[in-house]
Amino acid sequence: MKITVTKPTKSEIEDAKSWPVWEKEVSEFDWEYAEKETCLILDGEATVASKDGAEMVAFGAGDMVIFEEGLACTWKITKPIKKHYRFG
Repeated sequence: MKITVTKPTKSEIEDAKSWPVWEKEVSEFDWEYAEKETCLILDGEATVASKDGAEMVAFGAGDMVIFEEGLACTWKITKPIKKHYRFG
């Protein structure tokens, strides 16, 4: 799997608070991950589908999401999203 969604632990939530924040309105766009990204979704909802059609994952507020390096995908944001993120 190139996309993993979990419920974060309390320590993961505390750690994520020091990461940068990214926000995006309802939209749809293509993206490719040059490196692994870990993010904690603070608000909103989105679905991400891999370009090869192998995966489609929905997530929202409270989820921890990991996107593996090399993933080519399409983001569909259905509710404005706000997340803490970390690359590497």
